[in-house]
Amino acid sequence: MSTVVMKYGGTSVGSAQAIVQAVEIVRQHASRWEHIIVVVSAMRGVTDALIEGATTAAQGDDESYRSIVADLRVKHTLAVAELLKDALARTELLRAIEAFLDEFASFCRSIHVLGEVTPRALDTISALGERMNARVVAARLQSVGIAARAVDATELIVTDRRFQQATPLMEATRMRASQRLQPLLSEGIVPIVTGFIGATEDGITTTLGRGGSDYSAAILGAALDAAEVWTWTDVDGVLTADPRIVPEARIIPELSYSEVAELAYFGAKVLHPKTIRPVVEKGIPLWVKNTFNPTCPGTRVVSEPKSTPGTVKAVTAIQGLSMVTVEGRGMMGVPGIAARTFSAVASQGANVLMISQASSEQSICFVIPTVDVPDVIIALEQELALEIARRDIDRVWSMDDVVIVSAVGAGMRGTPGVAAGLFNALASQEINVIAIAQGSSECSISLVIDADQATQAVRQIHQEVINHG
Repeated sequence: MSTVVMKYGGTSVGSAQAIVQAVEIVRQHASRWEHIIVVVSAMRGVTDALIEGATTAAQGDDESYRSIVADLRVKHTLAVAELLKDALARTELLRAIEAFLDEFASFCRSIHVLGEVTPRALDTISALGERMNARVVAARLQSVGIAARAVDATELIVTDRRFQQATPLMEATRMRASQRLQPLLSEGIVPIVTGFIGATEDGITTTLGRGGSDYSAAILGAALDAAEVWTWTDVDGVLTADPRIVPEARIIPELSYSEVAELAYFGAKVLHPKTIRPVVEKGIPLWVKNTFNPTCPGTRVVSEPKSTPGTVKAVTAIQGLSMVTVEGRGMMGVPGIAARTFSAVASQGANVLMISQASSEQSICFVIPTVDVPDVIIALEQELALEIARRDIDRVWSMDDVVIVSAVGAGMRGTPGVAAGLFNALASQEINVIAIAQGSSECSISLVIDADQATQAVRQIHQEVINHG
């Protein structure tokens, strides 16, 4: 049985007009697939508003969440009025939405009394946006003659108890998703599943991290052995660069899983970084398509696409970073320094995006978000206090306002001269490379440069290496 999972992000179901377009896409494809499963995000801005209401209530503010309830009521009421002509259907849907808003207000009142909001409570609250919107999208589908039913992912996706960043338990998810969804699919019903959320084995709501609706779709695609997973967004596919930086950026027709992983890791916003993991394990093709330009083919992500040797497919930049350096002549040949360094970094929960170590072993450099630098340096100085006192380590310091520019393409693998082309492109504009790293997969080369040269570097690499490579 051919099954497709279609995910619609916040912009794709962010307004009544967008929902009309998303539903029309589902309607057009209903006859082409035996089964369609739709995964939806909350309407645009709703999740942020819910979180704001909870956090301000915890800070002693007893008014903001009430105002947010009123705003969300208006937002959803106007959308429903535009989407549904049938008065009875509107009334039933608005009653369901009102119940969710009452639930939100009740949570916020409790949070206000307690004076704190836990990660567990935040997960339950931030899930309400998807739960409301799934019912809105299902009602619109029903109004155009497509049998549809809203299904909370808490009934499908089983996760661990790591609130805010939960990890799915795939065997339990496969069993539960099949039991819940297969009966609906066999009756010709399109399930409209809440993205971004799941639940522990005992039913406590969790979330998969912001942007996790992509992840939800891939999890369900893998659990149900879908033929394909489509993620609908507001761009025509994965582009060769950020079009805000490089206006002539173009669609990449096909990418490998490893290439998309590199792009997601280094700042490309099209896919959630975890998204590809479930589809990689199952070998399921994933498409990135534009809700507002559905005739555009988009980008297909597969295991092993055709690749031209030497080609760089995309260039991306990740901002807001600093490079931390641990250096000292006494480090040479001393075992365990690197392990202790990164243990100290991990103790602060900092994400290390890139590591570079001199062959002389006199320094270790790594790049982390700037916001984590003060705590990381304190932790390093405490961990390495003895070596600093003995002058084995001279200093621990940071260089702020740096950017990682990453060139990605499986065609780089085993091809001489690719790095030289990158350096020549940057040298022609007098852009200095502070550090360099290449992954063992050889499908990306990452360079650290000054933040004020990032835009110029991305444009130059795109022009000289991608366009003319």
